[in-house]
Amino acid sequence: MVTDVRDVTDADFEAEVIGSELPVLVEFTADWCPPCRQMGPVLKALAAEEGERLKVVQLNVDANPATTNAYKVLSMPTFMVFRDGEPMKAMVGARPRRRLLEELSEVL
Repeated sequence: MVTDVRDVTDADFEAEVIGSELPVLVEFTADWCPPCRQMGPVLKALAAEEGERLKVVQLNVDANPATTNAYKVLSMPTFMVFRDGEPMKAMVGARPRRRLLEELSEVL
């Protein structure tokens, strides 16, 4: 069981996200994005609490343009939930933990 937020790249996105047995929450993030940094502790807590049901990963948009463009991500942070290799839901912008959990409950 992984209880931390892992970094994924264009190179391992297929294996880590598309091929995951668990649903995956991907945060498309950037170093220069203050709301992305605000979400760090929220995502860490989420990974620790929901690690058995949900994998939480981050993808740096500047370093991984292929995946960013493939999913047409334009704003940071963008959160996407993947289940069985398919994007199920996308959410744009930082949000409080409770709201993020509510939005995830629909797809978990």
